[in-house]
Amino acid sequence: MILVSSKRLASNAEFINSLNVFPVPDGDTGTNMSLSFASGEKYVAESTATSVGKLANALAKGLLMGARGNSGVILSQVFRGFAKSIADKETLTANDLVTALQGGVETAYKAVMKPQEGTILTVARKAAEAATKEATKTDDVVAVMKATYDAAEEALKTTPDLLPVLKEVGVVDSGGQGLTFVYQGFYDALSGNEREDEVHTPSTVEMDEMVNAEHHKSVQGQLNTEDIKFGYCTEIMVRIGAGRLVDEKFDYDEFRDHLAQIGDSLLVIADDEVVKVHVHTEHPGQVLSYGQKFGSLVKVKVDNMRLQHETIIGKDEAEATEMPATATENTEPKEYGVIAIASGAGIANIFKHLGVTDIISGGQTMNPSTKDIVEAIEKTNAKKVIILPNNKNIFLAAQQAAEVADAQVEVILSKTIAQGMSAMLGFVDTASLEENKENMTEEMSLVKSGQVTVAVRDTTIDGQEIKQGDYMGIVDGKIVNTAAGCEQAAVEMVQMMLDDDSEVVTIIYGEDGTEAEAEKIAAKVTEIDPDVEIEIHEGDQPVYPYLISVE
Repeated sequence: MILVSSKRLASNAEFINSLNVFPVPDGDTGTNMSLSFASGEKYVAESTATSVGKLANALAKGLLMGARGNSGVILSQVFRGFAKSIADKETLTANDLVTALQGGVETAYKAVMKPQEGTILTVARKAAEAATKEATKTDDVVAVMKATYDAAEEALKTTPDLLPVLKEVGVVDSGGQGLTFVYQGFYDALSGNEREDEVHTPSTVEMDEMVNAEHHKSVQGQLNTEDIKFGYCTEIMVRIGAGRLVDEKFDYDEFRDHLAQIGDSLLVIADDEVVKVHVHTEHPGQVLSYGQKFGSLVKVKVDNMRLQHETIIGKDEAEATEMPATATENTEPKEYGVIAIASGAGIANIFKHLGVTDIISGGQTMNPSTKDIVEAIEKTNAKKVIILPNNKNIFLAAQQAAEVADAQVEVILSKTIAQGMSAMLGFVDTASLEENKENMTEEMSLVKSGQVTVAVRDTTIDGQEIKQGDYMGIVDGKIVNTAAGCEQAAVEMVQMMLDDDSEVVTIIYGEDGTEAEAEKIAAKVTEIDPDVEIEIHEGDQPVYPYLISVE
């Protein structure tokens, strides 16, 4: 089942990639899900176990370590719950399959801060419900799996009706499409069904409905300052059973239900030894005191979110660059390490000059996995580490890496290269992690981020007709203008970004941009606003000929 589904995802990765609202050449949900599942497949292939419980556990562990982008992280949670539900099973009966599917749904919903219908979560839930219903009629595991796959396909079709951003363009969720391919592979493996064409070729009708489908990461929504109902982001790690104040036996459901009453955005992950908690609350002290009833506090972190601008969502595949030679185990750890995720040698050099110590190559067309980021944290040989994802689709992988790393780690939620560079202006190597997070987040909020790239297909979004080959200006994630030429698109975009408070415009030209064209853009911007200072840098970044920030 795992081998067939891994192949099915790999074969259809490009099709899933094409289901993206923004017609930019980096829509890569399929790549993320395929590489994440391939990591799970690798762990299974290396396992010597023969029971389904142990093999499922190998899949879950591989998925967790290889999870890329939001889609990969959520997929890993689906199969974490799947594996936990059949941990002691030698074989897989119809009822066992139902239990596993239900467990996957429960874990995935719990793992997401703000679960939204119309995403991969809906597809997983509807599929599990159909499996449950079918299992009351038959004990044939193949029949139950077929009902699961059929229901996933039907649920996928309903996603535009459940999520406004999908409804706007009349499309389905690409993460849900990826999970549907997984369940299709499971069914084919169990039934012996062989499909003539493993690569999905959509019909004209399907393309009309689906060609611009939104990646679920983009519709998870984002937490703006005005949305914050509970002001303190509180995280604790409790070593169960240890400590002088222990007076209650740990029960996961009771523990989670209690915390759910005093906050939101709750995430509770536990095994036999440790429980990790993330919750937004008005009373962080209550969370700490409650945790001590079950064990000693190994880690505590409290952030005042009303001084920050927090967001969540995700994106794609990755490769870690060669890191600078790091200290040996016998070398004294340094105080701080700062990791930036970026593509392009020029951008990497700019980050280095700003004080970043380590670079992971990735961003637009490749997102690092959880494992990549954990390894980068270890290579810093630092007591305290700050991570700049510089891409909203790397947030979940970075936060997951922060949870499992030995060092003290903070993730600054920078969505763009410009935000990451601006954040570094607030970094002070003598300040605490909490102070740096607060200051860097504040600096990040002062910059507007613009990107210029070429449309890879015709589409309509935000009321704009976009033709393949047009150049688009994207400001803070929204397409604001299009033009036939790159220079024109860039100038028009900057004009929209400028206001009375604008002082500095920074132009970073990439692989498909030139210094000469950047200077022409700068000259025209000066005509628009003679008072702004303009800086030009070589970035070497792919996908976006120009990254332009206004501060």
